[in-house]
Amino acid sequence: MNFVTRMRHSFARAGFAAVLAIFALAACGDNSSSSSVSTTYAFSTTTPEVAMDGNAVVDVRLVHKATGKPVTDAVIFETRFDMEPDGMGGMSAQATSMGSPMPGVYRFALKPTMAGRWALKLSAKVQGEAETVRGIVVVAAR
Repeated sequence: MNFVTRMRHSFARAGFAAVLAIFALAACGDNSSSSSVSTTYAFSTTTPEVAMDGNAVVDVRLVHKATGKPVTDAVIFETRFDMEPDGMGGMSAQATSMGSPMPGVYRFALKPTMAGRWALKLSAKVQGEAETVRGIVVVAAR
C-alpha cells in the first residue's frame, strides 16, 4: 500500500471516528433543557416532614421568583417521588395529585415506603411559558 492510499484510509478512519464521537455526545449529552430545575419559578413545601402512616399529605407552593407571586394556573402533569436525596433514586413510591386547596398551592398524597429523605419531582405547564417548569421538593419521612 502506497503512502497516498494509507493517508486516504487514515483520513477515512478519522472521519468515521469523529462521526461516532458526535453521535455518542448527542446520545448521552446534556439534556438539561428537559430535566433541569426552573430558574424562573420555585417549588417549595410547607410540609418538610411527613409521617410514615400512609396518610402523608404535602402542600407545594409554586411562585414566580422575580415577583414572588403565586402561580395559580399551573397544570402539574408529571410527578415522581423517590429517594434520590439519600442516594437511592431507584426507590420510588406513589404520589397522587389532590388538586389545589388555595391559589398557588398544589396538594399531593404521598406514600413513602421507608423512612428517609424523599424528592417530589414535579413538571408543570404554566400559562404563557413555552418551556416546562420543573422543580424538586425534598420531604423527610419519619
